[in-house]
Amino acid sequence: MTQKIKHYICEKDGRIKWQFRLILSAAILSIMLAESRFLYYHSPKDTKWLICIIYALTGYYCPGCGAGRACYCILHGQIYQAFRYNPLLVLLLPWIGAYLALCACQWLFTGRESISRRIPMWILWTILAVILIYGVLRNVNAYPFVLLSPTRVR
Repeated sequence: MTQKIKHYICEKDGRIKWQFRLILSAAILSIMLAESRFLYYHSPKDTKWLICIIYALTGYYCPGCGAGRACYCILHGQIYQAFRYNPLLVLLLPWIGAYLALCACQWLFTGRESISRRIPMWILWTILAVILIYGVLRNVNAYPFVLLSPTRVR
């Protein structure tokens, strides 16, 4: 049975047929738009449905603390407030979005994704180190570093 399904969905070289890639891409895009619409109308700061487990258990901010509120503010055009909630997310989001869009387009049109293999490992290790250092520094209770903690601008 699975061989028939695989023959129906995949090309002879193992790539998924373009019709199914198009349907899958449309489904993923629809889910992303639905999630964005939900976040646009439901503020994470007014409800308790989006909590950070690390902050709830330890009282320390993780590198992702404030990301939900930052995304909510970005959807409403409040870029400075989003930056105050999670500056690293606001700085990395355009790069992550461009990377995902390029990978998705390459996969949609060719059936293969080779961009990930072209990224040098030192870049990935550097990004990981920046995220870890950011997670530590945003918990330091001294002047320049307190600006990294999630803060509401009045």
